[in-house]
Amino acid sequence: MKADHAISVTSRDNALLKRVRRLARDNTAYRSERQVWIEGDHLCGAAMERGVLPVVAVLSETFWSQSSVKWSVDAIEKVVICPDDLFAGLSSLESPAGCGLVLEVPMPDGPDPDGAAVVLDRLQDAGNVGSILRSAAAFGFRQVIAMKGTAALWSPKVLRAAMGAHFNLRLIEGVDPAYVDQLRVPLVQTSSHQGQFLHEQPPPFPCAWVLGHEGQGVGAELARRAAYAARIAQPGGEESLNVAAAAAICLHASAVVAIASR
Repeated sequence: MKADHAISVTSRDNALLKRVRRLARDNTAYRSERQVWIEGDHLCGAAMERGVLPVVAVLSETFWSQSSVKWSVDAIEKVVICPDDLFAGLSSLESPAGCGLVLEVPMPDGPDPDGAAVVLDRLQDAGNVGSILRSAAAFGFRQVIAMKGTAALWSPKVLRAAMGAHFNLRLIEGVDPAYVDQLRVPLVQTSSHQGQFLHEQPPPFPCAWVLGHEGQGVGAELARRAAYAARIAQPGGEESLNVAAAAAICLHASAVVAIASR
C-alpha cells in the first residue's frame, strides 16, 4: 500500500489519538463528537464499499507494511501510521486489528414515512441491537428507529455485532413514542403472549415492526399505536424467544411477503 499523504504519529498524547481513544471506549461519545471509530478489515471495508468517506484512517505500522486490503487508503484524505503498541492502546478489541477509521455519523433529519422500519423500544443488550440491525438490512428494512433508553446504536459493541449493516441503514435514535406518528406504514407489535400467530396471518409489507425491552416487552405508548400484535408459535414450549431471534423471524416473514408480491 502506498499513499503520499500518510503521516507518522508516535506520541500517545497526539490530539487525534486522544479523540480515537475516547470514541473507542465511551459508548455515547459519538453523540457529542458526531464521529465514530470503527476497527477491523471487515467493518472498514464495508464502510468504504458503501461509499462512506472517512475523516481519517489510523493504521498500525505492521498493518501498513503487510496488509493487502480490498478497500484503498488512497481514497482517504488523511492516513495516520502509528507503532503497533500505540495502536493497541487505541483498540477496544482483545486482539487489535491494526486498522481503523474515523467516520462522520449520519444524522437523518427524519424518517422515511412510507419505508419499512424497525422500531426498538428500550432494548438494553448491545449484541441484540447489533444483530437486529444486521437482520433489518438483510431483509429490506432500511430504517431503524430507537426509542430513548435503547442501547446506543453507534456504540462499539453494536457496531461489531451489526457487521457493517450500519452503512446500509437510516438510523434514528433517542426519540419518544410519538415520533413514530410520522410513519404512514402500519405498526406491528411483537408479543410473546397475545395477537395473531405469524404463520396464520402474514404481516404486511412495508410495515414497522416494534420490538420491545428484553424483559418488559413493548411499552404501552407504542402498543397503543400498533395496528395489531403478532406472535411466533413455539411448539417446543419455551416461554419466549430472544428478541434478536424473534426479530429475524418476523423480518424474514415480511420479506417473504414482499418477494411474493413482486
